[in-house]
Amino acid sequence: MPSILEGIKEPGQLKALSLSELETLAAELRERIIETCAANGGHLAPSLGVVELTIALHRVFDSPKDKIVWDVGHQAYAHKLLTGRNERFGTLRTLGGISGFPKRAESPHDCFDVGHSSTSISAGVGFAVARDLKGERNKVLTVIGDGSMTGGLALEGLNHAGELNKDLVVILNDNEMSISENVGALSNLLSRTITSEYVHRAKKDLEAFLEGLPMFGKSVLKIAKRAEESLKTLFTPGMLFEAFGFEYIGPIDGHDIGKLVETLENVKRFDDAVLIHVLTKKGKGYPAAEANPSLFHGVGPFDVQTGKVHKGKGGPASYTGVFGEALKRLAQDNEKIVAITAAMPDGTGLTPFAKEFPARFFDVGIAEQHAVTFAAGLAAEGFRPVVALYSSFLQRGFDQLCHDVCLQELPVVFAIDRAGVVGNDGPTHHGVFDLSYLRQLPGLTVMAPKDENELQHMFFTAFSLDGPSAVRYPRGGGLGVPMDQILEPLPVGKGELVREGKDGAILAVGTMVHPAQQAAAALALEGLDLAVMNVRFVKPLDRDLILSLAATRFLVTAEENVLQGGFGTSILELLEECGVTGVRVIRLGYPDSFVEQGEQAELKAAYGLDAAGIARSIREARGQSPQELVLEPADRPDGADLSSRP
Repeated sequence: MPSILEGIKEPGQLKALSLSELETLAAELRERIIETCAANGGHLAPSLGVVELTIALHRVFDSPKDKIVWDVGHQAYAHKLLTGRNERFGTLRTLGGISGFPKRAESPHDCFDVGHSSTSISAGVGFAVARDLKGERNKVLTVIGDGSMTGGLALEGLNHAGELNKDLVVILNDNEMSISENVGALSNLLSRTITSEYVHRAKKDLEAFLEGLPMFGKSVLKIAKRAEESLKTLFTPGMLFEAFGFEYIGPIDGHDIGKLVETLENVKRFDDAVLIHVLTKKGKGYPAAEANPSLFHGVGPFDVQTGKVHKGKGGPASYTGVFGEALKRLAQDNEKIVAITAAMPDGTGLTPFAKEFPARFFDVGIAEQHAVTFAAGLAAEGFRPVVALYSSFLQRGFDQLCHDVCLQELPVVFAIDRAGVVGNDGPTHHGVFDLSYLRQLPGLTVMAPKDENELQHMFFTAFSLDGPSAVRYPRGGGLGVPMDQILEPLPVGKGELVREGKDGAILAVGTMVHPAQQAAAALALEGLDLAVMNVRFVKPLDRDLILSLAATRFLVTAEENVLQGGFGTSILELLEECGVTGVRVIRLGYPDSFVEQGEQAELKAAYGLDAAGIARSIREARGQSPQELVLEPADRPDGADLSSRP
């Protein structure tokens, strides 16, 4: 029997399929998604949960004319498969392959790039207003998960959408809420009734009639609305969304294609703001994912038959794990330490802390802005909060970091995980901007460890400071160095010279220290003697050590951050501030473009940030004659000798 999925080249073809064929298609989509994620890894459980919903959306609406905006995009794999990307789906999340998230450059059916949560409703309002301003007629739909609803941006979007009351459909994909079978059935019946075109129009006509009655019309309308809301609240959680100005419909069984299609067909005729509450099961159709949806939310390659995730190559503990254990140790001796994360207790390594100190652990949901200001309030009352977030997610709390923490000089510690490139999730998740946006903030101490042992000392240092601090570290395993049992504070603002050399120096930040040492060792065999500095503190800088190394008149900065405004820029600023001239500075980092997806090692190699790339860049720079590289002291206007500078 030929595959239905193989014959789908564009979503309009779903309109010709029978209900039984759509159900067969759902099974084929699940099989394809499971097969690909088993090989490549990916967001399996969320995508399995919305297969029927995705089929219904593309059956009823006309993408790309009708706009479907996916929140986060974890659940968009079936959407990709139904919109012409089945043949390339095997390249999912690989270097040069299709993205794991909706991407405008990839398909006209991806109307908005996503990757961070809670953006869909605001974007949807933008699409709806733009449609009306252009005088066009099309539907705008946003699909948002219940987790993303905890984000403040989602509530801001709801508030504006309800006020405008534009033709906008918000679909709440609820895979957490449990509703009993009887109540669910009654809710489905109520929703199917109130979505019928006749009932909807009758309701609008009645409202208009009552509003037009002299003297008592508006009062009667208010009473009628209160009665309707009271009845609906008995059976559904719709009161909140009605308060935002939405017509609430649901809950609907998100795995019943027939009911979904019927509901969407009815809602298609509406011309105001509607929220459809859909109940789904995360991991639906794959028992291992249903049993452990958290593990299979974002999973690495696994065995389809057993559901066992393939083990990595083993080796050293991860930086994330070392942070979690170090924080737990520190909290045992300091009852003022409090840990905060934003819906990522496992991902940030805080689960051990949460188990041991449940009263001192707070998961605030997908609400990074709140997490930062919440921590500021705790710090103002004498506690020592640590906020553990991924680098790319801390971007969302920048104003709070600046205004609520740094301005007040509050001792909040930021544990910034996933700094640098993170791999297959691509540009929305790479942490390559934090050094640039952190180093501009007054009073913030910024650290980056060369290995996992130094990481634990940095957190010990952070809790000894009177002001705010940040420790940024990468995804993945450490270097396997011995771990000190006794923690000591590092001298603030002091780097470490890990290799001496007379011909120049590599100033390396965090993950770049080890490859810089490897590059220096290789170049030494070619007769080039380079020093290597473990920067440790990006802010404040070790001015004395850096200026002494500048006496070699050849500096290379290496960082897993964009070059614009990063560590290398701080070295140029330091040399300018101190009046130092005649020094050749080569800055290595990521360029002024978004870094694509791919394995971490692939990306570092592609951008010249592995040992071979660092050595290659230095060879190219030193290929010029010394006279072309620098001005000799006697040729400079001040005639200064750099070696005499402090």
